[in-house]
Amino acid sequence: GRLKVAQVILALIAFICIETIMNCFPCEGLYFFEFVSCSAFVVTGVLLILFSLNLHMRIPQINWNLTDLVNTGLSTFFFFIASIVLAALNHKTGAEIAAMIFGFLATAAYAVSTFLAVQKWRVSIRQQSANDYIRARTESRDVDSRPEIQRLDT
Repeated sequence: GRLKVAQVILALIAFICIETIMNCFPCEGLYFFEFVSCSAFVVTGVLLILFSLNLHMRIPQINWNLTDLVNTGLSTFFFFIASIVLAALNHKTGAEIAAMIFGFLATAAYAVSTFLAVQKWRVSIRQQSANDYIRARTESRDVDSRPEIQRLDT
């Protein structure tokens, strides 16, 4: 939870820093960074609210571990690219440097969260396959103990 809060705060600060820039040329790198920071802030904020209020438990059809993994992975990648582009194209103003620094900090926070989400996803996959194995063994034992089903098979 704390890592998600840090991600939201860093993305928000990066977005605020980039919004304070009045003049730019070329502006494409700035616009890309603005889009990435705003998107990451909104999506991670929504997921934070869902997880904090346990609303994700009401929608079990969605694999929330995988959703979080995709969000953090994409945010890590795009924050990293946007921060590099901003570093290459900045005009050495304070707001651009601050946005770039907070972009790299957000990249680090999202990277740590991605690592943890991958581990959590791997554990859930192992548990699911173990449960499938147990369910299959249990069903095969039920067939052996019920002779009427065996007669239908022959």
